[in-house]
Amino acid sequence: MKTLFYNARLVDSEIDTNGALLIDDDVIVSVYTGNFSTEQKAKVLQKDIADELAFIDCEGKTLMPSFIDMHVHFRYPGQTEKEDLESGLNAAVAGGFGTLVLMPNTKPVVSSSELAHSIEEEAESYGKASIIQTVSITKNFSGTDTSHLDNLDRIPIVTEDGFDVPTANVMLEAMEKCASSGIIVNCHCEDMTLTPLAKKCRNAALSLIEKYDETREDAKIVAAQIDAYLEEANMILSLSEDIATLRNIEIAYATNCPVHISHVSTKNSIEAIRRAKQNGMNITCEITPHHFSLDCDKPNMLRYLVNPPIRTKKDRAALLKALTDGTCDVISTDHAPHTLADKVAGAPGFPGLETSFAVAHTELVQTGFLPLTKLSELMSAKPAQILGLDNFSANDLTPPRGKLRKHFLANLVLVDLHETWIVDSTKFKTKGKVCPFEGKQLFGKVCSTYYMGKKVY
Repeated sequence: MKTLFYNARLVDSEIDTNGALLIDDDVIVSVYTGNFSTEQKAKVLQKDIADELAFIDCEGKTLMPSFIDMHVHFRYPGQTEKEDLESGLNAAVAGGFGTLVLMPNTKPVVSSSELAHSIEEEAESYGKASIIQTVSITKNFSGTDTSHLDNLDRIPIVTEDGFDVPTANVMLEAMEKCASSGIIVNCHCEDMTLTPLAKKCRNAALSLIEKYDETREDAKIVAAQIDAYLEEANMILSLSEDIATLRNIEIAYATNCPVHISHVSTKNSIEAIRRAKQNGMNITCEITPHHFSLDCDKPNMLRYLVNPPIRTKKDRAALLKALTDGTCDVISTDHAPHTLADKVAGAPGFPGLETSFAVAHTELVQTGFLPLTKLSELMSAKPAQILGLDNFSANDLTPPRGKLRKHFLANLVLVDLHETWIVDSTKFKTKGKVCPFEGKQLFGKVCSTYYMGKKVY
């Protein structure tokens, strides 16, 4: 049976109009513009369709293509105390996502096509969202061995996320191999020789935090020491990101390798990417909601540990500019759940799937910084394009996705742009409960998510 979504505002990267959307099983059949605010008005379309219809009243809410996240940690296999496929997928659909690119820093590390595809198949059995499992750049994160890249099958993207390839010669070898096979190299840009210096500062701060008692007479002095250690760590990691970004861009340029830069967070790095794009490089990049919406000058933000860290106001301003001028291609979450014990011990990262759209809508659209069509481009159309999911040649002839178009996959999200809500991590579907947006009021709520025409949230 065909289904007609009516009384909707239809929004993707190119359209923003009142209308209705007809799907047949898992595919969009027709997109109608006009006033179909009641079922009676929508039934006028039934004459053209000439089939039995199910009607879904969108109640004036906004229907968009579901979101595509190019940077997600499900911790599967091997770290299911942090996240597993079921909890991760539940978080994804609650956040409006239909396609997710998973990182390989699991136990064991994903370093083969066979393991990657087995994870994809297991995730697909839940029937909630599509998974693209990446493979590591170096075998088992050895930092030296790229032999497994010679035998990859149907792997569109590789990454060492959580680390960077430590030496330029190994990254050169990897990019030469990936360039010859058209595989995207996703770069976590971090000079690994500087990482131990930053970790030393963070550990010193964590040691003081563990013993901290705000009732002590010298509490303010200790708090200042904690912030000083964290600021020193952030300075080192800023330098680390900038050095590694330049290195990886130069190697990608020399090898003509398609490259995607993860979680860009500094002014210098985003400017380097802008120059590379102007020089005609095949380079894309992503920015996370926590990096474009938060800065370390806000109270306690230094203590929300993440890699890269929450940056300065100057860096944040540069990221916001990149979102408007086309330098940034994608908003990705870097969803990185941890147990509470791990967070107390200083594990970097936090969940993002269930807050991503609302944070982006609140910070970018509600403020007038971006139109909703641009946000849809950043969260749906552009990641689909980068991953080759916007055409019929991709993914074994699966229908394309990322837009509201005839013959596109019926991966949809219905959002209420006017609903306000308070972030309460205890209600998250993910196992990760430490969130920098805790208690924040956000504008825009995911109401329903449809995967291949089926309502999954």
